[in-house]
Amino acid sequence: MNGSNGWITPEQARAFLSRGTGHGVRIAVLDSGIERDHPRMKNVRIADDLAIVEDGLSLRVAPGEGRDLFGHGTAVADIVHQLAPDAEIGSIRVLGQQLDSRTEIIREGARQALDRGYHILNCAFGCGVSEHVLQYKSWIDAAYLQNAHVVAACNNIDWTKPEWPGNFASVITVNMAMLADPHAFFYKSGHLVEFVTHGVDVEVASCGGGTATVTGSSYAAARMSGLLARLLSEAPQLKPLEAKALLCRIAAPWHG
Repeated sequence: MNGSNGWITPEQARAFLSRGTGHGVRIAVLDSGIERDHPRMKNVRIADDLAIVEDGLSLRVAPGEGRDLFGHGTAVADIVHQLAPDAEIGSIRVLGQQLDSRTEIIREGARQALDRGYHILNCAFGCGVSEHVLQYKSWIDAAYLQNAHVVAACNNIDWTKPEWPGNFASVITVNMAMLADPHAFFYKSGHLVEFVTHGVDVEVASCGGGTATVTGSSYAAARMSGLLARLLSEAPQLKPLEAKALLCRIAAPWHG
């Protein structure tokens, strides 16, 4: 269903987004874990459940045990599942009880996701330490070479603040807005935080089996990962920059 020149047209991409379900797409949620016995996770296809933990001076991969240390990863998985119900979701715990982490832990979590063949890495974190940029670049480049798509949230306080992985050009970086349409997304040029979608007053799954109303760019990024999964389920051959360019073209211009 490509255009005459072999490329997917914007019209086709819109149709893919409309009918895609995420089938065949694997999304790694690099976050605080996922509470697997939450009622909203009942129909979620969990592919992996692991945690990157410190073991002395080194790191090791441990079972995630269906735990969410903060409640954030469960909320993100809930949003992704709502948009892409047939996608497989992997829980890779890299964030702690205060959503804290270390660059080495995040890098190892990303490596585990890439080794396991995930198509999308959903990143609800950002590091503003310039000395760490090359450590982030190492796995962002690896993702690009493996045709894995990276979606990241921007800084909640100041979206113009440089943070990584969001400030790499190959990454789909997302800011939040209050929107009535959960499928709507917008594009703004002139900054590496290029996309905007719904992330204000969002009802999500919370730890302990309940729900909460939350606000943050993390929830907007999760929504974008779900939309991207819908696109990839209909066009799995899309490479990261091809998918990003298509999303730029079919997004509505942002004037907010």
